[in-house]
Amino acid sequence: MRLTEMHLPEGLPVDGYGPGFFRVAGVVHEGAVIVAEGMVRPWAGVTDAAPLMALAGRVDVLLVGTGDTLTPLPGGLQARLEEAGLGVELMSSPSAARGYNVLLAERRRVAVALVPVTALPA
Repeated sequence: MRLTEMHLPEGLPVDGYGPGFFRVAGVVHEGAVIVAEGMVRPWAGVTDAAPLMALAGRVDVLLVGTGDTLTPLPGGLQARLEEAGLGVELMSSPSAARGYNVLLAERRRVAVALVPVTALPA
């Protein structure tokens, strides 16, 4: 099988993850992160709504990776984000990272908020 290198436009791909970390554009970041608009920011996790709300009007799609498994956002946060105009998709962090990279390659205005996984799949 022939493999073709993927070239991503003006964004930072999530190119790896492991227990407690993400590798974004070759740089390892410990803990939860938000990747948007060509930057990586630390994030306090799903209870930290302010940085997610700040993405309204700046990105169209927000993927939220909730760790090893899909879990709902607390306190109606998803509804508030959607009311602010963000298309929000919840999924496990590995799925969110993959989806983010695909949308980034399609030149979409996308951001991803990721909670680290606790273990790698066997």
